[in-house]
Amino acid sequence: MAVVVDPSLPYDREIAKGVAKYAREAGTWRLYIEEEAPRRLPDFATWAGQGVIASFDDERIAGAVAATGLPAVAVGGGGGYYDPAAGIPYVDTDNEQIAVLAADHLLERGLASYGYYGLAPARTTGWSQIRGRAFVARLAAVGKACVELVARHEATQWRNLQEELVAWLTSLALPVGIMACDDVRARHVLEACRAAGLRVPHDVAVIGVDDDDLLCEFSDPPLSSVRQAARRIGFEAARVLEGLMQPAGPRRGRTKPAKPERIVVPPLGVVARRSTQTIAVADPAIAAVIRLVRDRACGRLAIRDVARESGLSRWMLEDRFRQAVGHTVHEDILRVRLAEAQRLVITTDMPLKAIAPRAGFRSVAYMTTLFRRHLGTTPAALRRDAGG
Repeated sequence: MAVVVDPSLPYDREIAKGVAKYAREAGTWRLYIEEEAPRRLPDFATWAGQGVIASFDDERIAGAVAATGLPAVAVGGGGGYYDPAAGIPYVDTDNEQIAVLAADHLLERGLASYGYYGLAPARTTGWSQIRGRAFVARLAAVGKACVELVARHEATQWRNLQEELVAWLTSLALPVGIMACDDVRARHVLEACRAAGLRVPHDVAVIGVDDDDLLCEFSDPPLSSVRQAARRIGFEAARVLEGLMQPAGPRRGRTKPAKPERIVVPPLGVVARRSTQTIAVADPAIAAVIRLVRDRACGRLAIRDVARESGLSRWMLEDRFRQAVGHTVHEDILRVRLAEAQRLVITTDMPLKAIAPRAGFRSVAYMTTLFRRHLGTTPAALRRDAGG
C-alpha cells in the first residue's frame, strides 16, 4: 500500500502514523512511503502495489492516483483537489467542530471581542474558510461579533505580515480572543502581540489548530491549540481501503460507487496552555481568585481554601464569582482539572493512574466518570483516538 503524504507536515505525519497502526494490526500490509516530493508517487506503470492512501491537497498526486484505477482513499485538509466524480472515498477532519471547540474555549474567558485570522481563499485552503465561517457562526449564536483578517502576506514577507497583524490587533477592543486557522499562523499572532506591546493572554488570548508539539511548547507563551484526530483519520482511511480490496488481484479496476463514501472525523479537543489562561473580569478580588484556581486547582485546593485566601466569606465569594464568571468556584476548579487531565491523556504516555492525581482527581474511576459526564468520552477512548 502506498501512503502518499508530506511527512514534513505535522498533520500528514500523524495520518501516516495512523495508517501504520492499522498495518501493524492487519499483519499483512507492507507500506510504501517516501519523504522527498519528487519520489512520493510510486511508478504506477511498474509498481506492484494494491492500494493507495494519498493527500489530495496536491493536484499532481490527486490526478495521478485517480488515473490508476487502483483502490484508493483520499485524505487532506478540507477537499483540496478531491473530485467526488472519481469515485474515491475521502476521510476528512471536522473543520466546523474544530472552530466550535476553539470558540467555546475563548468564550469561557469572557473576553471583550473576538477575531479570526485565516488564509486567502484557494483550492487548498478551503479548511481555513470553513473554520472561519463556523467560528463566526458559533460566536453569533451567543450574540458575539467577530472581526476577521485574511492573511495577504507569506511568512517570507515577514515585515509586511507583521505590520498587517499589528495594525489589526491594535484596532480590536481588548481583551480579545483570537483563533488562528492553524498553529503556524497562531505563532505569527504571538509575535505580532510582542511587537505591539500586547500581553498574552491578558490582552490577547490566542488559540491555534493542530497541536504541533514543537510549535506549541516552544511558543512564548506556550500555545493553546485544538488537537485533531489525525491518527484516527489515517486509521480510518486504511480501514476503508481494506474494504475496497477484492481477491481478484492487485490490478483490479475500481468499482465507482454512485456516491463515494466521505467520513468526517471529529477533533480530540482543546489542549489548553498559557496563551489562553485568562478570564476577563472587572472585580479585582475575583480576578485574584481565578489566578489562584489556575495555579493550584490540580493540587489539594478546596473552596474553603479559596475563601480564606480571598478574604471573602464563602457566601460572598460564591455570589461574586458566579456573577463575574457565570459558574461556581467548584465548577471552575473542575474545569481546570479536566483540561489538565485531557492535556496529559492526549500529549503524554503517562499511565492513567499517574494522570489522575497529577490533575487533582482522587482516582481513575472518578476521573473517568467526569470525562464521560463533561466530555462525552473516557480517558482510555480519548487516548486511543489520539493514537496512544
